[in-house]
Amino acid sequence: MQPVLDIHVQTTLESPGRRFVLDARFVSTTARTALIGMSGSGKSTVLMAIAGLLPQVRGHVRVAGRTLLDTADAVDLPARERRVGLVFQDYALFPHMTVEQNLAFGLCRLGQRPNEAERARIDALLRQFDLDTLRGAWPRHLSGGQRQRVALARALAPQPHLLLLDEPLAALDTPQRIRLRAELAAMLERVQVPTLLVTHDPSDVAALAQSAVQLDMGRVTVAPAP
Repeated sequence: MQPVLDIHVQTTLESPGRRFVLDARFVSTTARTALIGMSGSGKSTVLMAIAGLLPQVRGHVRVAGRTLLDTADAVDLPARERRVGLVFQDYALFPHMTVEQNLAFGLCRLGQRPNEAERARIDALLRQFDLDTLRGAWPRHLSGGQRQRVALARALAPQPHLLLLDEPLAALDTPQRIRLRAELAAMLERVQVPTLLVTHDPSDVAALAQSAVQLDMGRVTVAPAP
């Protein structure tokens, strides 16, 4: 069976008083994989490396056989060409943009207005994520669940080959987290995009993932069985 994810990312991050070495390697054959570990273990760094948002990353990144990075063969696709959707922990919606404009930003090149096909894609996502009546709303007026749906729709707008979720439930209180975990599970099942999910919550792993990779101090300590 061809792996969904074949990842080996290496980089060194340095800041005053700290030097962090990432050397993470794993293969997953499941559609939804959780990346787990203690705070500071490098989980979010792995996502940024996969997305092409870190400089000087070595190794390889393959998604369903498509190579995004292979430094041995001088392949290093720019972030825009990797077809990877990323949802940050706080959703990172643009506060000065409406729901509709946030989705358009995820689809169109900077400064360009959506063309007819892109308009149709935005309209379809607004309906799919039950956001059609909120297209003109500002992020500050949305509930936690609505912001989550907007962030997911924006990440999915360009039809990515991989979806990266960086602790998408961590910013919520417990009642919200329980409810939105079920909503997120249903959405991931519906969109059928390979997903790598960062979390520290075992309940997220049980509800949202089909396999798990454990990271400790920048290295994989537990990986899915082949």
